Amino acid sequence: MHQNIRRAAVIGAGTMGAAIAAHLANAGIPTFLLDIVPQSLTEKEQAKGLTLEDPEVRNRIVREGFERMKKAKPAALFSQDVAKLIKLGNTEDHFEWLSEADWIIEAVVERLDVKQALMERIEGVRKPGSIVSSNTSGLPIHAIAQGRGDDFRAHFLGTHFFNPPRYMKLLEVIPTPDTLPEVVEDITWFAENVLGKGVVLANDTPNFIGNRLGSIVSAYTMDYAIRNGYSIPEVDLLTGPLIGRPKTGTFRLADLVGIDVLTHVANNLYDLLPHDPEREILKSPAIERVMRAMLERNWLGNKTGIGFSKQVRGENGEKEYWPLNLETLEHERMEKPRYESVGALLGRPLPERLRGMVAADDRAGEFVWYVISRTLRYAAAIMPEVTDDVKALDDAMKWGFTWDLGPFEVWDVLGVEKTVRRMEQEDLQVPLWVKEMLQTGAKTFYRTYRGKPQRWVIGEGYVPVKPDPKIILLKDWKKKKDRVIASNQSASLVDIGDGVALLEFHAKTPKGREMNAIDPDMFAIFQEAITRAEKEFAGLVIGNQGEHFSAGANIFVMLMAAQQQQWDKIDEMSRQLQDLRRHLTGLSVPVVAAPFGMTLGGGAEVAMAADRIVAAAETYMGLPEVGLGIIPAGGGTKEMVRRVISPAARIDHPGIHKYVQEVSLTIATAKVATSAVEARDLGFLTPCDRIVMNKDHLLAEAKAEVLAMASTGYRPSFPAKNCYAAGRDALATLKVYIDL
Repeated sequence: MHQNIRRAAVIGAGTMGAAIAAHLANAGIPTFLLDIVPQSLTEKEQAKGLTLEDPEVRNRIVREGFERMKKAKPAALFSQDVAKLIKLGNTEDHFEWLSEADWIIEAVVERLDVKQALMERIEGVRKPGSIVSSNTSGLPIHAIAQGRGDDFRAHFLGTHFFNPPRYMKLLEVIPTPDTLPEVVEDITWFAENVLGKGVVLANDTPNFIGNRLGSIVSAYTMDYAIRNGYSIPEVDLLTGPLIGRPKTGTFRLADLVGIDVLTHVANNLYDLLPHDPEREILKSPAIERVMRAMLERNWLGNKTGIGFSKQVRGENGEKEYWPLNLETLEHERMEKPRYESVGALLGRPLPERLRGMVAADDRAGEFVWYVISRTLRYAAAIMPEVTDDVKALDDAMKWGFTWDLGPFEVWDVLGVEKTVRRMEQEDLQVPLWVKEMLQTGAKTFYRTYRGKPQRWVIGEGYVPVKPDPKIILLKDWKKKKDRVIASNQSASLVDIGDGVALLEFHAKTPKGREMNAIDPDMFAIFQEAITRAEKEFAGLVIGNQGEHFSAGANIFVMLMAAQQQQWDKIDEMSRQLQDLRRHLTGLSVPVVAAPFGMTLGGGAEVAMAADRIVAAAETYMGLPEVGLGIIPAGGGTKEMVRRVISPAARIDHPGIHKYVQEVSLTIATAKVATSAVEARDLGFLTPCDRIVMNKDHLLAEAKAEVLAMASTGYRPSFPAKNCYAAGRDALATLKVYIDL
């Protein structure tokens, strides 16, 4: 039984502290947010006649941090109403509030003496058994709790959130030798299931796992680029999605983080790593020349509006972004880089792109090999110091830096033996444990043995990857015999066990992205799903594990049909989508949709046709067709109106047109919800629908919902989905808003 964390407290209302409090509130956890008391009055406070003893003044710092968080972009809160769960106070007048908290998180300035003094105060008010953690990104966790009592140290650990906490999946959990195992288990369970995090256990070493590797890799990349005359557009192209990393690449990510922050992190890490020979790259003369000039000019990146790129007005008045010339240190217009090697691999699967780029005999291939080889070597070099588990390190980079593959997964793709051989030919020292692994006959860091996944652990060899019953991996289910019932290039019907079928979208864009735009090929599988679910299954889940649930109808297909004046083809797609919704509504078995990410247009209409929606918290749902000059034609307009009219009509509600106006405005303004919580507020989700914080659990939760509905005597919902006629006035309201 895990400790039930019902209330939390965060000390420090800076960027991270306020955002952590916001995400706790997103998860429904009432949270105290405290910060220090000001030492002086502002001019505005003096003009109002306030003193340092006035509550308005004493809570100024925490209130300002809270207000900044509420205005943050991207939004820290699922909706503004969530902020009501956060109670503001200061560390002098309200410190005793901490006695009510089950989890106390410290997020104050990165000074060991300040944190130690705060822990001494916390120990004096915390209730026995409450968990205390530090969000430090670099200070030794064990040192922060130094001098505290046994119960405090037993319930103390590091919990390093990545910024922004709502969106970044990684939570590094760092126990000390004194931390009770059950405390680690409790925080891990809470973080995964309530906060939706991916937890990686890290050793108490400088910058833990993610920032340790990320900082060194960034430094190697920048140093090589500057010394060898690569431009910023070249580097960002070659270190972005091409090799499975974010589209920000290297330099746009630096602007996002902040040049001052990067410099501070690098200097701090250098001081903390006297034993690591690789630390010298953090003091690269090439990097220091560029960074010093940028700091002197206050070119700090996005926060100052100028960094490795700046926005200018072109000759035609349009916005342009000029990158920094790393030699002259002036911003200038640059052409988009083009390489034959890159062009030949666009749209190909990531493993093919990686193998192709490291083998490419050109300037692009040389750069990619340099970056990847140094990444792999350093990832191996810091083990087992930071962790002895390759999966933990891979997960840290995937969840904290949004890499598609972790370093050891990349190494497996490239071939461990082949890559080690090339490194040694180039006098790159490969860590001994990797060569010892190869000497045992092992060929990869991950393998499947007797149908079970395993990964390499230093000192132990291959160890099973413990299956998580809360996670359904479709790619694994589809490998099993007779599980794929029907399939084409856009959709599949899969048996996911226990009498539940899954209708999966997997339609790709020309560039290979799984946006799951609804196209004609899907309808054949839709019909198969309806027929087979009715006869052979207890229920149906509609979901997938692509980039997004569905970006809506395939606009390219519809545009081509319009250009060729094939109006009947467009009509047919609308009719098929409407028929699908009608058949789903009348099925004799429960249907549960599991949307996530972009759930737009036709995708939203399919989801709303289900009996129940189990949505990921990060679901961006809407009917944006009006923005393209059309109205939702797959039944979404009717469904949104039905949801507000039918309940009101049952009680002869006199203000029925007010609700129609709200729906009309949502459709007319093409409003897309920025979270599942907001989707519920807008009417895309009903009060009966569920929201799941951890996207990895989504399909398992949707399957469980199907089984629960089936076990309680499910009956078709179409009688409940009748739409009461609201009359001419309601129709007029709809038309007015659409015409606007």
